[in-house]
Parts: sequence; C-alpha cells; structure tokens
Amino acid sequence: MLITGTTETMAATEEDFPRGGGVKKTTESKIVATRIESDNLFQANEHRETKKKKNTSKNDRKTTQHVSEQKDVLTLNAAAKCVEILHSKDVKEGMLMLGCVKDVSDFEVTVGLPGGLQGFLSIRNICDSYTKLLTEQLDSTDTEDICSLPHLFYSGMLLRCVVVKLDTTKGGFVSIQLSINPKLVNKALTSNALTAGMVLSGCVESIEEHGYIIDIGVTGTKPFLPKKSEKDKQNSNNELKVGQYMTFQLQEVKNNGRLVRLSVCSLTTSQACAESQQRWTLTNLLPGLFVKATITKVTKHGLLLDFLSSFSGQVDILHLERDKAPSYANGSKVQACVLYIEPTTRVIGMSLRSYLVQPETRIITTPASGDRIGEVVKDCKISMHPMSGAMLELPDKTLAFVHRNHLKESDGPLNENRVLALSEHTCRIIDFSPMEQIHFASLRKSVINKTFYRYHDLHAGQDVEGTVSAMLNNGMMVQLSSHIKGLVPLSHLADIVLKNPEKKYKVGMAVKCRVLSVEPDNKKLFLTRKKALVESSLPLFLSYMDARPGRVSHGFIVSVKNFGCIVRFYNNVKGLVPVNELSSELILNPQEVFYVGQVLKTKVLQCEPEKEKMLLSFNTAVDGHTKEAARVQIESERLEAKVVKKLVNGVEVSILSDKICALLPTIHLSDHMPNCPLLWESLQVGDTIPNLACISKNKKQIILTKKPSVIWSLEEGDVAKDFSEVTVGMQMIGWIKNIMDYGVFVEFPNGLVGLAPTSTMSDEFISDTRTTFQLGQTVIAKVSNLDEEKKRILVVLKVSVVTMPEGAVQARLFNTVQEKLSMTQRILLKDASDLREQLAALSVGQRLKLVVDTVKDDDGADFKSDDLVGATILATKYHTAGFQLTSGQKVNSVVISVDISSTTVHVSLLQKLVGKKKTLTEKGKYAAMVQHVDKDIAVISLEGTAHLTIIQTQKHLNEMESSKLRVGMHLATEVVEPTCEQLLGLPLVSWQRTAPKRQRKATKRQRTVSEGGHCFGEIVQGKVRTVKPTHILVTLEDGSTGSVHVSEVMEATEVSPGSFPTSSVKVGSVVTGRVIGGRDTTGHRVLPISHPRFTYTIPELTIIPSKLDEKVNIKSSAKDKAGSYQVGEEITCYVSKFHPDSKTLELACDPCVSGRVELLAMITDPLDSSHPEKKYKLGQAVKAQVVEVTLNPQCLALSLTGFHKLEVGSVTWALVTGLHQHIGLQVKLPFGCKGIAGITDLADAYRPRPLAAFNKEQLLRCYLLGNENGKWLLSLRPSRLNPERAKPAKDPEVLSFNDLCAGQLIRGYVKSVSEQGVFIRLSNSITGRAELQHSTKYFVIKHKVLSDHLPPDTLLTTKILSIDKKEKTVNLSLLPEDTGKADILPESLNLPLRYIGKKKKEYDLKKKRSLTESEENQTEAPPKKKKARPVTVTGQDSDSGVEVYFREDEDHENVEKTKPAAAKQVPNSSGPSILQVAAGFSWDVGLSSLKPATADKDADFSDGENQEESNKSQKKSRYELQQEKKVAEKALVQREMDLMDPQLRPQDATAFERLLLASPNSSLLWLQYMAHHLQATQIEQARAVAERALKTISFREEQEKLNVWVALLNLENMYGTEESLKKVFERALQFCEPMPVYQRLADIYVKSDKIKEAENLYKSMVKRFRQNKAVWLSYGNFLLQLGESDSATALLQRALKSLPTKESVDVIAKFGQMEYRYGNAEKGHAMFDKVLTSYPKRTDIWSIFIDLVVKHGTQKEVRALFDRVIHLSVSAKKIKLFFKRYLEYEKKHGTPQSVEAVKKKAVAFVEGKGKHDFH
Repeated sequence: MLITGTTETMAATEEDFPRGGGVKKTTESKIVATRIESDNLFQANEHRETKKKKNTSKNDRKTTQHVSEQKDVLTLNAAAKCVEILHSKDVKEGMLMLGCVKDVSDFEVTVGLPGGLQGFLSIRNICDSYTKLLTEQLDSTDTEDICSLPHLFYSGMLLRCVVVKLDTTKGGFVSIQLSINPKLVNKALTSNALTAGMVLSGCVESIEEHGYIIDIGVTGTKPFLPKKSEKDKQNSNNELKVGQYMTFQLQEVKNNGRLVRLSVCSLTTSQACAESQQRWTLTNLLPGLFVKATITKVTKHGLLLDFLSSFSGQVDILHLERDKAPSYANGSKVQACVLYIEPTTRVIGMSLRSYLVQPETRIITTPASGDRIGEVVKDCKISMHPMSGAMLELPDKTLAFVHRNHLKESDGPLNENRVLALSEHTCRIIDFSPMEQIHFASLRKSVINKTFYRYHDLHAGQDVEGTVSAMLNNGMMVQLSSHIKGLVPLSHLADIVLKNPEKKYKVGMAVKCRVLSVEPDNKKLFLTRKKALVESSLPLFLSYMDARPGRVSHGFIVSVKNFGCIVRFYNNVKGLVPVNELSSELILNPQEVFYVGQVLKTKVLQCEPEKEKMLLSFNTAVDGHTKEAARVQIESERLEAKVVKKLVNGVEVSILSDKICALLPTIHLSDHMPNCPLLWESLQVGDTIPNLACISKNKKQIILTKKPSVIWSLEEGDVAKDFSEVTVGMQMIGWIKNIMDYGVFVEFPNGLVGLAPTSTMSDEFISDTRTTFQLGQTVIAKVSNLDEEKKRILVVLKVSVVTMPEGAVQARLFNTVQEKLSMTQRILLKDASDLREQLAALSVGQRLKLVVDTVKDDDGADFKSDDLVGATILATKYHTAGFQLTSGQKVNSVVISVDISSTTVHVSLLQKLVGKKKTLTEKGKYAAMVQHVDKDIAVISLEGTAHLTIIQTQKHLNEMESSKLRVGMHLATEVVEPTCEQLLGLPLVSWQRTAPKRQRKATKRQRTVSEGGHCFGEIVQGKVRTVKPTHILVTLEDGSTGSVHVSEVMEATEVSPGSFPTSSVKVGSVVTGRVIGGRDTTGHRVLPISHPRFTYTIPELTIIPSKLDEKVNIKSSAKDKAGSYQVGEEITCYVSKFHPDSKTLELACDPCVSGRVELLAMITDPLDSSHPEKKYKLGQAVKAQVVEVTLNPQCLALSLTGFHKLEVGSVTWALVTGLHQHIGLQVKLPFGCKGIAGITDLADAYRPRPLAAFNKEQLLRCYLLGNENGKWLLSLRPSRLNPERAKPAKDPEVLSFNDLCAGQLIRGYVKSVSEQGVFIRLSNSITGRAELQHSTKYFVIKHKVLSDHLPPDTLLTTKILSIDKKEKTVNLSLLPEDTGKADILPESLNLPLRYIGKKKKEYDLKKKRSLTESEENQTEAPPKKKKARPVTVTGQDSDSGVEVYFREDEDHENVEKTKPAAAKQVPNSSGPSILQVAAGFSWDVGLSSLKPATADKDADFSDGENQEESNKSQKKSRYELQQEKKVAEKALVQREMDLMDPQLRPQDATAFERLLLASPNSSLLWLQYMAHHLQATQIEQARAVAERALKTISFREEQEKLNVWVALLNLENMYGTEESLKKVFERALQFCEPMPVYQRLADIYVKSDKIKEAENLYKSMVKRFRQNKAVWLSYGNFLLQLGESDSATALLQRALKSLPTKESVDVIAKFGQMEYRYGNAEKGHAMFDKVLTSYPKRTDIWSIFIDLVVKHGTQKEVRALFDRVIHLSVSAKKIKLFFKRYLEYEKKHGTPQSVEAVKKKAVAFVEGKGKHDFH
C-alpha cells in the first residue's frame, strides 16, 4: 500500500523502519521471538546507496534515491524467480505460518505445516494467561479450573503460529517448536493499526459476567467478546475456557484501538477478506488472511499473484486446485489464503485450495482412502518439479508427492535424469499432509526396504531385531528403526530375574526379541527377551479366540496367589491356573514353587472369549500335546487339512482325519517360490487344502508340506528316517533352510539338515551366496560326506553332479499351471467381478482386437478394449517394434500373459506371433525364442509357426537366479505333444539352450589350426613387442601374437645362475622362432602338439638357435619331458612365482613342466627364512637338484641347497612343529621328512626347563643321528653341529652302556615316578631307575609324594650304583650322601627319616618301649575331672580402636584350637597407626557370638602343672624340691606386684569409674570400658560410655577423641543401622579433622566387606581432598586389591591432573609399587620405567624398583636393571652402593662366573672414574 503522511502512519513507519540512533522501548512490549522489523527493501537500498556516496555526485544520488523510492512504493516484495514448496531449510525463527492440528496429547500438539512440514506446540506456548494458570495450579491440589489441551484443540483445527525455536534431534532432523501466543503472532500490530473488519487470532484471557476478555497480543487494548455473539462459535455446547484459541473479527474499534469489540461468527469470519484500507504491511501481514488476488504469471510449477495492490505472492504446485488448473490464466481473479511469510526472502506463500479459502469447521486429517502411511506402492508414474520434488501417480490414480530430498538417498547426490529414466517407480507412503491434503512418499531404497516403518507394521508374536539404546529403571529400551523403539520390562530381560542387567546388556548391543503387545495409537511397544518365549514354536495366543480348549502354548506368570497362578500371553491375553492344575501333586503354597516371570507350557481347559476368561493347566500341557503329535506319522499318506488361522509365516491348519493342529509354512505351499506368497494371500480361514504330507513331527509341533517334489520323494520312499539311514552318494529332495556366507543349509524330511559349502553349490563361481538361492527353494542334494561322531551331513548341489528324476521337468510345469488355476479360482470366489471373469477366460496365444490408448516413447504402448473395460492392457517396446502407433489406431494382438490379481494383460503386435498358425508335428524340432518372462514361467514362440507355449525358466531345481531364462534367449525345442490338456491346449515341448546364430569373422590374431593358423614346427619371424621376466611377446608377420617362454630364449648351457635370460632380448628387435605349441588365453596354459585338445589362440615359440633347424625333432609330450628328469640331476630352472601362504617357490623347467621348492629346501641362511622372495626374483635362472618326479600332473620337487636327500651324519635345517615333555621336539625336515630331537640331545649342558628355549615355527640346525621307523633321530648339541668350535660338554652324550660306569655322577631328566622308583632319562635310548629307598632320606609310604615334587623333565643329579649290560638296566641313587646335593623332598613336609641298619633297630626298640609305658599309664591312672579356668585370648584389630579382655570356660583342647586362629589375624597396613588395646574382642564378631563375662575364681593350671600331676608317682630329689620352692616364692612376689599395679585391668563398672576419675583423658580406659559393656551384650551402655568420653576428654586431646570416634563408628557399623552410622560420621566430621575420619571409615567398610559403600566413600574423598596425595594412594590401593587394574590406571591419570606437579613422580612410583603387589607386574614395570626415563637421578626410586624386580621378576630382568643402574650419571658414592647390592645378589642367586663378571664391571667403573678425574 502507499505510505501516507498522517501522524499515525508516520508513527508506525518510525517504529517499523528505524532511521538510526536509539529506539525508545515501551515497558509493555516484550520481545520473545525474532521477527524481521523492516516492511520492504527500503533499508537495504539505503545502505547500498550510502556505500556509494563517495563515488557519486549529489544529483546522481538524488536521482537514484528518487527512482528507488518510487519503485519500492509500487511493490513491497519482489516476485519469486522459481515457484517451489516450503523447505525446512527456509524455516527461520520468528516466521509466521498457518498450520493444522494433526494430533493432540496432554502436553503437546502436533501441527501440520505447509510443504509437508511438521511442528510441535508445547503447553507452555499457548498464551500468558494459560501459562499463569498452570503455574498457580502446580502449587495447589485443585485442578478443576485447568482445561487440558485435548479440550482446547481438536484434529483439523487451523492455527496461526510463529516459529519460536529450531532444534536438531539426535538423528540430525530439524524439530520446529511453535507458539500461538498472540503477543508473538500479532507482535507487529499496534493499537493504532487496528481497523474494523480485520480477522485476528487470540486466546481467552479471562471470563467475565457478560463476556470474555480476549488476548490478541496488541499492547494498549482490551478486546471484549460479548457472550451474545458467542452463539456461533465452534464449541457452542460449552463455555469458552481460559487459554482457548479462536479466530475473531474486529466488529468495532474505538479510541485509537483501546476499545475493541469482537465477533466469532464463523460465516462472517470465513468470508472476510483483507482490504487495502486495513493498512496491512509486510511486517504485520498474517497467515490465514483471505485476499482477492490477480494471477500475474502461470508456470509449470505454480502461479505468481498480486494482491492488496502492491504485494506479490506465489502458489506452489501443491496448493493449486487440480480441477481448475487448466483455467488459470494471466489476469484471472482468484481468492487466496496466506500460508506463510518468509522473513529473509520476503516470499509470501499462498493457497488456492477450497478447504482453506472457504474453510469449514475443521480440515480433514485422514484421507477418504484410509490410513496408508507405511504402505509400499509399486508401478507409480512420476512427473518432476525442479526445486520442489516430484508428483507420483499411484496405480489407483491417486496422487502423492515426493520431496526432492526423498528422490535420492540421504547421503547421495540427486540425479534427476536417472529418476526420469525409469518408467515406473516403487515408493513408500511416509506421511499425510493435512495442509496440502496429499500423501507424501519417498523413493529412498533405505526407506522402502525398512521392515517396520510405523508401529502399525508390528503385531504381537512377531520376531524383531534391534539394538539396545538405553538401560532404564523399569527395563531396557530397544531401537528397532530410526523412529520405532520398544521396552523390554525388567522381568522379560531373561528367563530368570537379572539382578544386574547392565552387566549383560550394553548400549549398542544387537538383540533379538519377540513382540508382547503393541499400541500403535499410543506408540507403545512391549518386547520380551525370554528365550523360552522367543524360540517357542508352539501356537501363539494373540487373542482369546486363539485359545481354543486343548491347545498348548507358552505363557509367563504375572501373579502367584494362594488359589493359583495368573498366566499372561500376548496382547494382554491372560488366564488362571487353579491350584489343582498346577502339578500332578498337591501344592499347598504356590509361592514356594512358582515365581513371577516364569515361563511355562500351558494348556487351555476352558475359554470364554466374550467374557475374556480362560482356565488353564500346567499339569496336562506336556502330556496332552505329546499324545496329539504322536498320532501323526511321517509317511507317504496324503492328508487333507482345514485352515484355522493365517499366521505371518504360514497358516495354522487342522488335519481333518485326526482333528490335530499343525503348521503349514508359507514356503511349503509350492515348489515355485513366487507362487508361495500368492497362494498364502488366496487362502482364507475355513478353506480346505488337499494333498498335504507330514515332514516333521516332535513334541512341540507338526509341520506339513504341499511341495509336490517333496511329497513325491515321500511316496517313492527316497527319504531317510534318521541319520543312520543316510549314505554317501544318496540323493534326497529338500529345501533351503538358511543361507550363510560359507554355504547353504538344506533341510530334509524328518528334521535332517545338511550343509552345502560354497564350492559345492554351483558349477559357476559364487561371489555372494545370498544371490544364489531363496529361502524355502526346493533342491535336490547328493550326500558327499558324513560325520558319524557329530552327525553332520555334507551335500552337493551342483547341477552337473545331481541328476533330476525322469519326467520331473514336465511334472513341475504341470504343477505350476495347476497352482495358477487354483489361485485364479480362489480370487474369483473372493471377488467375482465381470472383469476378472473375462480375464480368467483369456489364455496365452489368444488373438485380440485392440485400440491404441496412449503411446509411450520409451516403453511401448497402452491399449483399451470394449470387452475388457477397466483392464490394463500393455505391450512393451520390443513387442511393438516396427509399428508407428497413434492414439485411436486399431491393431491385432496376441495375448502373452494375464495377471488376474492386478487385472493386467500383456500383448504382442509382432507379425510372426499374430500371423496364421501352422500345424505342429510330434517330435518336430523348432527353433524358439523367449518372448515374455513372468517369475518362474517363460512364454516362448516356436519360430515360423506362430505358436506360443509356456515353459519353466529353470530346467533344474538347483539352477540359480543367474541361470534363469531371459527375454530374447534362443532355444532348441522338440514337440512332445502338439496339444496338451494340462497346458490348456498349448503344445508341450522339451527344450535346450542354444547360442544365438552370429556370423563371426576370424581375426588374424585369433585363428586355430583348422582355420589356417600356424602349424607345429613352422618357422616364423616377428618383432619383439613386450619383454617380461618370465616370457616375451612377439608380433608375428601376419599380425598375430606369439609367446616365448624364458626357458626357450637361450641354450641351457649358456645360462649362468642368477642371470635373467629375457633381459638379453630388446623390445623392437626382430627374432626368428619356431612353433612348439600353443597357449590358451583363457587359462594361460601351454598345450603341446600331443595334447588331445590342441587348439590355441597364441602360438608358443622357441628362439634357441639349436631348435630352429627343422631336422631337429621337438615333438614330445609333457609327460615324456617330465619323465626325462632323473632324481639327483642338476638342472637349470627359472623363478616363476612365490606362494607366501605355503612359503614355496615355483620354478619353470620347461613351458610344460614346472617344479616346486619348499622353504627348507630353499634356504641356507636363516636370515632368508622370513622373506625368501627377496632372494629369488621373477625370471631369475637358478641351479636346482631334482628331488622327486611326478608325472600326473607334470611337476618336479626340487632343491636349491645343493643336496637332494638326507643322509646320516649330515647337518640340515629343520622347522619345529611340536613340543612334548615325554618326547622332546618334533620337527619338519626337508623333502617332506619328519624328525625327533630327544630332551637329552638338545644341549651339551642340561637346563632345568629344556623345552622353554624353543617354540613352534622356530628354525633350527640339526644333526642327523639315524632313521628309525621312517622318522629321523636328531641332535642339537653344539658338539655335534660344530665339533671344532664347541666347548667341552658339561653333560656328555651317552651313546651306549659302555659310556657309563659304577660310581659315576651323571645328570638326567625325570621320565616318570611309580611304585618301582624314579625313572631318569640318561640319553635318548638309556633310562635308569632310582628305587624309593635310594631316592630320598625320608620314609615315603606312597610314591605320589615323590611324583608331586618331581614332575616330568625335572633335572636331577644322580649316582650310578650298578650297571647290568645283559638286562640293560642302570641302578641309580638320589640320596644326598651319594650326590652331594640337597634331598629331593623339602623338610617342610615333616616326613619321618628313613633309618637303615643299626639306627633302624635302635629306633624300633625305643618306639616299642614308649608305647608300652603309655599303655600302662592309661590303665593305672584314673580319669581326672578337668577344671575350668579362665583363658586370656589376645588379639588385635587394626581399625577397631578398642580391644577387650574376656574369659570363657573352655577345655584345654579348645584353647589349643584358638591359638592358630588368633595367629592368623593380619593387621591392615593402610592408613596411620591406630590405638591398640591389649584385648581379645573383635569388632567383626556378631552379637550372637558374645557371652556375658563370668567371675571365675578358680586357680590357673598350666600345661606344665598338668604334666606334674600325671608324674606325681615319681619320687623327687631334694634339689628338685628346693627349686620348686624358689619358683613358688617368685610367683607369689610377682602376684603381689600385679595387685599393686595401677594399670591392672578392672573387672567391673565401679573399678572403671574409679580409674576414669584419675585419668579422664585416657581413650584407652574409655575404650576398655566400652568393650566391657559390649562383652556383656550391652550395646546401649557402650554407646553411652562413648558419648560420655567425647564430652569428658579435653578438646586439646585430638588424637584421644579421634580414637573414641573411630570406636563409635566401628560399633555402629557392627550393631547399628546405616542411618545411625551416617549420623555418627557427620558428627565426627564436625569435631575432628575430616581427612582421618574419612580414611578410618573407609578402612572399616573394607574390613567388613562393604565394597560398594567403601567405593562411594573413596569417590567422595578424591573430590573433597583432591590435593591430598594420601587419598589418591589409598583409593588406588583399594582398587588394586579388588583386581580392578584398569580403574586404578584411570585413577592415576586423574590424580596427576589434580595433584601438584612436584608430587607426580612419587605418586607414579607408589602406584607402580601397588601394581607389583596386587595388580599387573608388567604395568608396574612400565610405570617405573617411564618415571626413571624422565628422572634418571632419583636413586631412591631406583632402589625401590630394584627391590620389586628382585622379588617379582626373573634373573634376566634383575641383571638388566642392575646394568642400567651402574651406568647412571650420579655420584660415585651412590654407584658404589648399587655395585654392592649387585654383588650381593649374584652371590646369593648367581654363579661364580656371574660374580666375577660383576667384579670386573666394578673395576672397569673405578678405572674409568679415575681417568675421568685425572682428565
């Protein structure tokens, strides 16, 4: 509109177009969302002009500005260059849009926006008054005044909204947050701008007596809606509520907009159009306004409009009235509705749709065709709209729109040409837009192929796979797709209840579940992970109708009551199992037997679907089902069944003869897989299915089949009943059960399963097994191998191996036709329309007269017929070739295919098919061509006869998809029957594939011998084209290519080893050659003239001069050439290939003969073993010796080491293949031989662990001792391998008994230990024996004691006692007096010594005498009554803080038993020292073990006194009596001193009180006082004593108080509750230093095995005391003692970040020490290594490191560490200390040589230090 000069207008202009400077803000206005404040492009032009001021004159600036202003006055926004829909990228915050309510929930409203977008309106973004009401009601319980969102909004309601926020979801999608707050929507309006007739949106602010105050968002005005004008509102039955949104018309405006009267008359509001007099601008223009517009331009993709005199708008393709689209023209007047105003580009989107221009009460949110979201639609036609997307025409003529982003994959580019190239598309409907009233679809394959797109696609009982997305308190969330997720309740995570489900399930883990129930409307999905439910094959109870009496299914218990169990199935179907049906035996308390979540097999006893009641039984579930299944046998008898229910993967049927339930899977409905889903669709509940057979039967289920091939095999008896009847070579008919990467599993009747590996599946190469067969496809398999132990079957599916039964091809064809007829009949029964009946009457080959409907440029033409109205009749481009078709033209055609389900007929116009038919003769042979392929059926034409017939696309059951027939293929046929009834009158033919007839001209480069190619022996000339190491390519004179092998370049005598013969020939040189054979280009094989299939494409030549003479005969076969080589002969060969897998070298001796060299026959240096290919290059000449000659195939075994066989006494290389204790080393030798190196032949000096120095695949040099039974005996002794350089053997080799003598000391290895003695291996062939009495000085009853301490291969020193050469035995001794070594058994076993000779007699006599005396004493002495005595048990607890004296009445034996127990107490080393009290009370003992203290006053009797009593009868001497008297006096004096000691332990409360008066600050007394009460089980009194102590002890005595607090913490930990312990802890923190209190409580938790509480406390400590090093060390020590090494490492990293840098070294060292003690020694070693690398002068850490390695490491590691230390750059004094420790270590653990070596290093250090000091 024009800008006027009034004051009000100027004020508005000043507000909308700020000219600079500060802008005064009113206190009433609140800006929440960003909006574009400018009205037009004035500001932008002014800025541009300002920038150009420096370069233009004043006059130019004035002229430019005048023209610009004049132009902007005429139009406020520029017209769009291209009309496109609204995209999500164009949506900005502050943008105004018109939306339609799609869905309303309690807290959010889903709003449909233009362009198929979707926004969300939160409950907080309604209006200020509603938000205020919500806030007030949150604090009160009265919610009557609140009206929920479902009462304020309804589906189809139009809303004016503003975008307040744009969020990005986890999946990367934009989430649009909306608001209908009038202060944001009408923000640009002022009270001065309000005029009568305007239509605005607002919300009810308050309810008054005579009307309503409405919030329209305009400051300074209070609109009022009288109740009398409310009668026409949309919800006339109820009064308006606060926050209710409505659209109002301004009836009257007074006092510059301060007073406004509103009206809600729907008729006047809907007809009110915005006028220019209402002063609308771009700033305050609102969506939803109705305007009168003029069309300024009509484009292919929309319209451009002018309205309100100066505004431009656009109408995209989705908002045109489709019926009026042809009538739109430039200048036409239309009524439009504003949809949105894009703030940045100033584009105004508009709509001409009638439901928006003339709105009714609500917009339709669900189309009339029904909810089709998620449906996949095929055969859709497309029309593109650039920048917007594409319009699809579905087969039912409805339209759908595809956004441009859904024309491609999400991560791929858009190629419109590729999209348009396809004539038909498959799409998935993904949404319905109420604003456009059209479905939105997607062409993305990733979307189309989704199994589940929405919750409606799921149903109960369905198996699904997903990933774990989150672990919640009530279960586990599983993500099935991008926007479908389900909940697995806690009780359904496993068959048992999991206490810690997070340990089993991790986020991102793939899981398989089964759907329990689904609520699509509420988007709720419940799943189960119970294995018994997921893998159950029993019928599923999805409704009460499924639960018929007698049926058995798996259910789970949801409640256990006294009267029985409540069992739930799927979809909340549940029933009751009474107590008497729980088990065969009476169960009195079901809670003790059953639990919630338990899965059990349940049988239905009674069901009332109307009342939803069901009576179940556990008792008869298993037995009843087993009896039913047992009645059906797997046999040839054909069954008839009735369809009971259609399942997802098949149909549930009832066998009519036995009334037994069974399952007929979908894949078993036919041999032809494309027919299976069609047959399943055609079946209805109640249909009868004949010709069925049982193929599997078990206790759970009966499986039937309708596959004719499988039924035929059952009738013929070609079926194995179990594994024992399967034989190799047997052919069986089965079906594909599973497809894996390594092959396919084939299932046969009776549950047998065989595996066909990839290599046996097809005669062709298979790159992907999943493209070969289909699941359920019928195949014929031949058994190739059987594993009797594991009962596994291997089968072959190759067409060349498996033969089809005679007549099987015709039978399959007849079955296919019969199945199609059956499907046609079922479709007609379901929908018997005239069109379908007419189509059913059509047959292949029938002539039709048609009229051309439409002609397609690239895809043939469509036709119509008066007889087939409504049918789709089409012909492809191939079948309309040669015709210039026009619409309306009449043509003659022939039917080639009819599809009744889709009412489609395929025809052909080809003259050779439409012409007159010729008579066919039986057994006549005709050429044929495939004209049409429909799944498994192909229509072929017999050339020259105009006859059509049908055949199968696969001749063999096992043919793969790639082998099927295609249109245009040529066949050779023979007529079997000219007219076959089974084929509905079509001829029956047999056929074979033939190649198409092509006239091929032989090129000069590809000619065979028969076509005049090069003859054998012919002399030819050519130019060298390519020179390669192994051959030369020559271009011959006739243009063909010849090849020269490297062995045919030079004479063998002229070739030097290591040279490359082909390098002597240059490219471009002319050579003369002779044809000696031919090379096959496909297999690259050289074929000699003698080969039976001697045809070639590349002639093989020789250019050796001696062979160019035609007189020289070069005819010889490859076998003759190979046979000419002799074993041991040295020949010249050429390197052709290296095989890294087998590490073998392939050599070429001749073009037809090759040889192989294994690794051991190839190397002479072990350095070459890792990469031998580096030593031998391609084409290199080498000298090799022939090891073996193989004639079939022609191959030589060669050697490059200089010898071709093994001989005794020689040295060779060997490869270790095995290490065995009893045998030694097993090795692989050259030339395929094997050998053994005994344990005594591994070294000249025996080692304790002889095999530890060897490992598999190790390369060794061996000496060949001899050959026994085909295996070589080897020796690794240096004295054998290199006798000249070897040192004298410490353990010489024992070859025979002559090398042994009596009295000789010799070492050997333990072979075994038995009752006969210890057998010791002295050499590979000689074993000696040490009898048990000569093995140890101890008396050993059982030899097991020896065998436990002498494992095999233990190295021992022994002495030869005697040698018997005749018997070949050697008697040995292991006794210390013979060997000079320690006994083989340790003293710690406490075994008795073995006495020999005189000593043995004395020992026996003494033992006999003592035994007699003890018997006499037992007879004479009467049994004495043992007196009770107080026993003092002393122990200490490191973290209790108190210990208590107490007495118990015990026998002497019990006292003895308690002593070791007390000795086992180990104090805790963590933390500072704690006050210790000499007492025996333990805080770890419960109350039940405590007993009241007794005042036993009996005298003490020691063990010595008891012994005295027993020996009273013996007369004592006078001296002994005097000594006893002295001892008694001494004891009396000591007793008196004890009574006078003030520190004597009190025995009652009075004594304690007296002592406490003297020492009130002594925590020791207070703790003893507490222990006194605890011993008497007086817990409260002990607490009271502790509280008195805390009040009495002076505040200066911090340590004393801390002792009492720790004791109180211990008391509460043992006998209190968590709350009482927490309160004491919090109090202790207030009165003591926090750090020690935390540490003591952590120690208490650890001591009492409260690991979780201790860990939580440590986590708090490291947060609170992060600067304290001791806290981190204590936490680390705790973690490592638990075995959590990784957590300790992470804690170390945290500690290093928190602590000062100067503490880092000590902390790492401490953690390293703890790793050595409790964790991973290697990790501790790495920590010390890292620290000492950075701080090498920290000798204190070096010392700690050495101590740890000495204790935990090997000698090698210790010596390496000492060698590092003694070379440090520190003072000589410190190095001297390390040398001293090094020497002490070697003296203790080393040998004299190692000690001497250390001394030499010390001398060298001193000398070096002296020289350094001198210089």
